[in-house]
Amino acid sequence: MKKILVTGGCGYIGSHTIVDLIEDGFEIISVDNNSRSSEQLLKGIEKITGKKVKNYKVDLCDFNDTNAIFVENEDIAGIIHFAAYKAVGESVEKPLLYFENNLVSLINLLKCVEFYKIPYFVFSSSCTVYGNPDHIPVTENTPMKPAESPYGYTKQMGEQIIEQFAKVNKTACVLLRYFNPAGAHPSALIGELPIDKPQNLVPVITQSAIGKLPGITVFGDDYDTRDGSCIRDFIHVSDLAHAHTLAMRYLMKKEITPDTEVFNLGTGSGFTVLETVKTFEKVTGVSLNYKIGPRRPGDVIAIYANNDKARQQLGWEPQFGLEDILSTAWKWEQKLSEDEKLFSRRNIGLN
Repeated sequence: MKKILVTGGCGYIGSHTIVDLIEDGFEIISVDNNSRSSEQLLKGIEKITGKKVKNYKVDLCDFNDTNAIFVENEDIAGIIHFAAYKAVGESVEKPLLYFENNLVSLINLLKCVEFYKIPYFVFSSSCTVYGNPDHIPVTENTPMKPAESPYGYTKQMGEQIIEQFAKVNKTACVLLRYFNPAGAHPSALIGELPIDKPQNLVPVITQSAIGKLPGITVFGDDYDTRDGSCIRDFIHVSDLAHAHTLAMRYLMKKEITPDTEVFNLGTGSGFTVLETVKTFEKVTGVSLNYKIGPRRPGDVIAIYANNDKARQQLGWEPQFGLEDILSTAWKWEQKLSEDEKLFSRRNIGLN
């Protein structure tokens, strides 16, 4: 049983990937300082898998604390690196925060990979590395244009750091460029858990539908798209999680591995923001309160993936469509609301 270190294991994609890795027979340890996540998701992982995952509450920007994890775990076979700040809008407002957190943490981690000779490394990248592409769908060979946000720049830089690192080390690396993760585990035991006001569209939709938010703002209806709103390639988080397991297996099975390989992870279909809103209403029967607002700085106009390479080389096949994404996200939001009501009742002494 190979031991895999998952950074950001208490986060949205990290927690779903841990479930998939455990179900595939891996032993998992997590590192997450919980600055933007909750150990609540570890309890959900345990309920789904029957396995309790150890989490090191460590800030990867602290090299000594990061190194201590490797001292304690000499048998780490591979790393899947999720831990990063990810809110596009916040990155525009606080660029230095994003450059420091996302890049220093990666460099510290790679120092440990180099010293302890960790053979396999999978990096959580993003379609934001393409900027506003000239042609869609994008392939792995689509030229990178200037990123639309500091968050996007940190992913571009992160990829470049890893590529240069891999040229002089024996670590085999995979960069997974994924599009718009959404939805929740079908069990509704884990899902997206924004600590503050959500930045991504689907949790904004579900929180608006449940009454946590007053409504939805569609940022721009004057783009050159079908209905004027931005186009996104929404991918179910469980499909995305499975791709990470396949990427790790892919690295372990290859006898000769190139320095770095890149894979797009998206469904290959694009939906506009307004189409997504209307699909939610159709799937759930809930009417949404939404309005059109001005364009938002940092937003890419339209992007979706060509995923042929991931299908052919990883054997990856997305299983969930947009309706599945929205229905599982809604089921998760309803579960959170029920849990909050139960907690409140207990606090005031009601049964």
